[in-house]
Amino acid sequence: MVTGARAQDLIYTEASDLTLTGKLIDTPNPYHRVDTVRFKGFTKSENNQVRNSAGIAVAFKTNSPTISVLTKYGDVGWPNNTGGYSARGYDLYIRRDGQWIWAGAGCPGDLEKPFNLISGMDGTMKECLMYLPILSEEHSVKIGVTEGSVLEPLPNPFRGRIGIFGSSFTHGISTSRAGMAYPAVFSRETGLQMLSLGCSGNCKLQDYFADVLAAADVDAFVFDSFSNPSPEQIKERLFPFIEKVQAAHPGKPLIFQRTIYREWRNFNKRTADYEARRIAVADSLMKIACKKYKDVYYIHPSASAPDHETTQDGTHPSDRGYQLWARSIEKPIKKILRKYGIR
Repeated sequence: MVTGARAQDLIYTEASDLTLTGKLIDTPNPYHRVDTVRFKGFTKSENNQVRNSAGIAVAFKTNSPTISVLTKYGDVGWPNNTGGYSARGYDLYIRRDGQWIWAGAGCPGDLEKPFNLISGMDGTMKECLMYLPILSEEHSVKIGVTEGSVLEPLPNPFRGRIGIFGSSFTHGISTSRAGMAYPAVFSRETGLQMLSLGCSGNCKLQDYFADVLAAADVDAFVFDSFSNPSPEQIKERLFPFIEKVQAAHPGKPLIFQRTIYREWRNFNKRTADYEARRIAVADSLMKIACKKYKDVYYIHPSASAPDHETTQDGTHPSDRGYQLWARSIEKPIKKILRKYGIR
């Protein structure tokens, strides 16, 4: 049993003493995604974002009827276009019959006090997966269980290490809960571990982000890298970006995703024209890249449905849209990974 600090009738344990999944790079603060002392070049906004815990989850076992969370926050996100449970709260799944089933979500009303994520459960042992906030920084995350209950690390429930660098879409903007970002949905449905470095508005094929990716321990990469940069930035940066990442990871697949259809295009001609131009540039360059570079692939995700009701704000998908995205890339990514013995 892992033991920690006591509060009332609950025993609190630091989440990093359990099992953290979804981390691309080791960091001094276990809930940061990039060590911003080691890696330089980020803007102030990017510096904040890579210290967000987006995509990181805690895996553990417990028979406690109650699971509580106590957080010591750094920077806290209060966005207009993303739910509070996602931006600064927690999202809990419990495995039942081999499937991850949603169990509870929430965020503290008072950021300095603990809150119950779920209560009233029976006393059987459960395998749990708790996603951390996507738009907040944490200095400490403590999980509380009823005194006398078991709380143990769960071996990483996911296979492989697949780095994914992307835009606000990959970051999970406009999700209602942290576990609804499409890399998280993909991992739960396939068992393959996505290591997310989504940076809202800031995934533009920058050289200094390629430095982080070059240092990561991965089996493969997936990129949502054509959603933020302009057509001109794509032309200038794509091939040098590929070459830097490939030099550090020879023989590993680099899977690029086309940007998704944004519903703002439906009636806004200026937006439609710009998006069409950006996609055309990416399509033409990726056609060259897939021939020029070995182990480079291009796939076409979709977060849309025939009813056009899968958007939150015209740009970002809703939870339903992100589920459609995850499912649209499942077959092509698994097919590519199988070529490299990643199953």
